[in-house]
Amino acid sequence: MTKPLITPQTLKGFRDYLPAPAMAREAIMEIARRVYRSYGFSPIDTPALEYTEVLLGKGGDESDKQLFRFTDQGGRDVAMRFDLTVPFARFAAQHLNDIGVPFKRYHLAPVWRGENTQRGRYREFMQCDFDTIGTDSNAADIETLLVIHDLLAAIGFERFRIRVNNRLVLNGLLDKLGLADRSSGVLRALDKLHKIGREGVTAELCEKVATTPEQAQQVLEFAHLTGTPAEVLALLDTMLAGNAVGEQGIARLRELFTVARSAGIPDDRVDLDVSIARGLDYYTGTIYETFLTDDPKIGSICSGGRYDNLAGLFTSQKLPGVGASLGLDRLLAAMESFGMIAQASTPAPVLVVSFQADRLSDYVKIGRELRSAGINTEVFPDSRAVGKQLKYADKKGFRLAVIAGENEFAAGVWQVKDLKQGTQTSVATADLARHIQEVLAPGIAT
Repeated sequence: MTKPLITPQTLKGFRDYLPAPAMAREAIMEIARRVYRSYGFSPIDTPALEYTEVLLGKGGDESDKQLFRFTDQGGRDVAMRFDLTVPFARFAAQHLNDIGVPFKRYHLAPVWRGENTQRGRYREFMQCDFDTIGTDSNAADIETLLVIHDLLAAIGFERFRIRVNNRLVLNGLLDKLGLADRSSGVLRALDKLHKIGREGVTAELCEKVATTPEQAQQVLEFAHLTGTPAEVLALLDTMLAGNAVGEQGIARLRELFTVARSAGIPDDRVDLDVSIARGLDYYTGTIYETFLTDDPKIGSICSGGRYDNLAGLFTSQKLPGVGASLGLDRLLAAMESFGMIAQASTPAPVLVVSFQADRLSDYVKIGRELRSAGINTEVFPDSRAVGKQLKYADKKGFRLAVIAGENEFAAGVWQVKDLKQGTQTSVATADLARHIQEVLAPGIAT
């Protein structure tokens, strides 16, 4: 009896990557690596699984609920990492003697959260993190802003805004309002402002956090401060005067904007937004969220902040840190909607058409010569009609097809068909690589 076929399907919240988006994903990851390395960040890697106690309570109640948690074959309570920052704190504490401080790392890897799916948001997704640990200097916070800016620019975006705030400013306000002991609840509610609006946040503050209506109103009035960074900072000076924590946050923000401008970051790409709170509990200082101007509804595509106490759960040595993470899958969703992802499903721009079985050695040889010249090249494996192979090339997105039959071999030439332009040129074998490089200029897929 024939077994019933298994229906091929992916789990809810997970996705397959076809070649075109997979190549776009890899290209962005390579850009991220290049930008991170340009600032001196080094690569690391950590396991997908951690002991559950490493992860629990680090990101807040919501993160705990979203953990993929189970007991392994050895009876150990384990969970899949929900971000890369908490494992990094464990890593830094465990390997402190080997890495030294300050230590700058980047880590590109998948994470898992059992949350509701939405556009550009999955239960398995790739994060591209960079962090500096072992210093509380504001210079590291400022550098984080610069890296976020340079990363988005290198990917090809011109219209984006990095929203910056500082948890010390928020904590100073809560201290003045008598809400310091409920800061986690207030910050989590405030983090939902752009999703559920003013009325929704007010209700959550009063009902779940037990603030008075007056306290909730003051929190929201604070969150709606608007203006240039200088204007908002001036308002904060008045609101938080006399509160040491708040004044420290203001000073760090003022220095950040001053240095960023001096470093050449355009004013229209960085905002001071006191409404952003970042829902994760471990943030203690500067926080960042990055939105695409042309599609802000997709949410922040690069977020992060300062966490001065996270590693203290694993070591008695003080290891303050700051960093950010590029949300690769959310970014890809935006790029797909903007038409920024090429439809080609092959990393090779050139196809060698192979239609004479007795000339296989010639086709393989020219393929190797083109690759030696830095040109990604595929040799078609079967001796089929030229028309069928060209149809395959067009569907896959090849730019050029290189063709030769007995007449071409006798004359020492190859026909180069430009599938994009619809033109065909006869090129001597000795000149083939140079000709293709000129056609593909300014860049060759590698």
